[in-house]
Amino acid sequence: MKTLSLLLLSVILLAGCASSKSGDVYSRDQARREQTVRQGVVESVRAVQMEGTKSPVGTVAGAAVGGIAGSTLGHGKGSAVTAVIGAVAGGLAGAVIEEGVTRRQAMEITVQLDGGRLIVIVQEGDPQEFRPGDRVRVLSSGGESRVTR
Repeated sequence: MKTLSLLLLSVILLAGCASSKSGDVYSRDQARREQTVRQGVVESVRAVQMEGTKSPVGTVAGAAVGGIAGSTLGHGKGSAVTAVIGAVAGGLAGAVIEEGVTRRQAMEITVQLDGGRLIVIVQEGDPQEFRPGDRVRVLSSGGESRVTR
């Protein structure tokens, strides 16, 4: 039971580490930064999945929980072996859990800019948020762009 509690706590912590790639969320370092504004019309919107993060946090947390759980099995050398096996299995499981927990629904938005140029931007959010024919703004700064109304 203690191991399950640790694993659940790890998953909750991992979920908090995920940063949003929504058109409506700005990071602290994006505040007060000049952005270029272009306008256009949505040509199409397609639902896509944004893969989750693959940081060492999930692997380390899973390995710690798995190692502790494995060390409670067996005696003497058997305990050490099961701790190692538990750590490896936990590390793999932690990485998979982190990627799954931080995976997000996203949309691929194709916009025809007023100058005629066609661009595509992928951002987190509900694909129903934009429809073909919607007039939108494309905000760009530091190599990143977002679509807003």
